[in-house]
Amino acid sequence: MKACIDIGGTKVAVSLNRGDGLDLLARRSEPTAKTGTNDALARQVIRMVDEACGELGVAPSSVRAAGVSSAGPFVMVDGRVELASPNICGGIAGPDRGLPNDWRTALLEAPLAQRFAQVRVENDCVAALEAERRWGALQGIDHCAYVTWSTGVGTGLCVDGRILRGKNGNAGHAGHMFVSDNDDALCGCGNIGDLEAIVAGNAVERRFGADAATLMQRAQAGDAKAAGIVDELCRVMGRGLYNLVVALDVQRISLGGSVFTHNRDYLLPRLQAQLRGRMAALTDGCELVPAGLGGKVGDYAALALVA
Repeated sequence: MKACIDIGGTKVAVSLNRGDGLDLLARRSEPTAKTGTNDALARQVIRMVDEACGELGVAPSSVRAAGVSSAGPFVMVDGRVELASPNICGGIAGPDRGLPNDWRTALLEAPLAQRFAQVRVENDCVAALEAERRWGALQGIDHCAYVTWSTGVGTGLCVDGRILRGKNGNAGHAGHMFVSDNDDALCGCGNIGDLEAIVAGNAVERRFGADAATLMQRAQAGDAKAAGIVDELCRVMGRGLYNLVVALDVQRISLGGSVFTHNRDYLLPRLQAQLRGRMAALTDGCELVPAGLGGKVGDYAALALVA
């Protein structure tokens, strides 16, 4: 029995897999723990796995392996991953960010390694990239990326058939690239005006007084002001995608995350327009597509780590 764990800035999802297929069993989801001591998230994950075992009537000790797809960035402490996620750890950007803790990092791998014999932790977009290459829209593609537009913005990158990870497993944190001189958009990492601070789901409500879902609904219903805001979000997000394409020469980008997935028919052509006609030698032949695994990409991302 294997545990599939998906940790995001908004929610944590846990399911079990028997190791003989793609079935995700006893799935449960909760808001991400952000209060108390900085091991609260790890304790939440272990409790949720044990509750899933209880639902299936299996002994918790039968779950020997855990695949953890998690929002980053990561820092390595004594060889174990801790999270320095700006959407989880309130001590990074300080109290102006509004998170209910002063954590600089959240413990993760060390507590899980005490519970499970095998633990593999990867950046959630790297894990999603693996899942999309195995079962989704990136099968057979050696030069590709997975991009999430959700609570935050992140990417998983693959060039020449090799997934890029970097010194601490943080390759792909393109949400923190600077794309604007905007001086009122504070990212949880402390940057002002980076991609995530401007277009991420948690940034939209801070900047415009309406959550991303409401803003998208208004735009699609013909509200001119909302449509103008969304067009500007797509211009900035498209700039980030363009930067990935020209830097890495990828042939396909798979797009996921709640903001994109729930509004993909409206957003996809607007994002595609930001690539067309710009430096054709580099952008021609690159396509933007919805994630083949759709809204389940996070669950299958965790499974890909232990499949």
